[in-house]
Amino acid sequence: MTAALPDHSLDQIFRSARTFNGWADRPVEDATVREIYDLMKWGPTSANCSPARFVWVRSADGKARLAGLAAEANRPKILKAPVTIVIGHDLDFAAELPKLLPHAAEVMQQYFAAPGMAEVTAMRNGTLQGAYLIVAARALGLDCGPMSGFDNAGVDKAFFSGTRIHSNFICSIGYGDPASVFPRNPRLGFEEAGRWA
Repeated sequence: MTAALPDHSLDQIFRSARTFNGWADRPVEDATVREIYDLMKWGPTSANCSPARFVWVRSADGKARLAGLAAEANRPKILKAPVTIVIGHDLDFAAELPKLLPHAAEVMQQYFAAPGMAEVTAMRNGTLQGAYLIVAARALGLDCGPMSGFDNAGVDKAFFSGTRIHSNFICSIGYGDPASVFPRNPRLGFEEAGRWA
């Protein structure tokens, strides 16, 4: 039997975790970045399609290029963060199915070749994988600052040129500056957000 995580772990991942807008001057090591990926990759996706693709932006040049394509309020967040990840999804994800789903790759490749299927599948499952990335980073003791507010077409040209990968959102990771956190907004209650059927 799998046991529930203890409260302090649930707090770290969800209840006490916050979106950070500023960062301590402390690097995120390569090994930690790889550990985030090696955790998040186990999250489920449709037919194990795993369409998310990531650019881990940490060089001064990469930060400047990404910040230049972001909304003005997001620029300093990107420039200060140790790493900002561009989370995209690959419309050609089905090419990897012989590796990822060897027992049914050909059938699923035909399924995803139907009009619109690759686009909706990649967007949905790539978004899921971006969420898994946030959970994995928090579980490893990092803070996250997910953002929209950037020029998707510009980011695609700058970071995914020559591919069929489309950017979805970006997320800074590092060790957050507590002074950069806004007051917490409420969330919808159980009955407000759902119902039994």
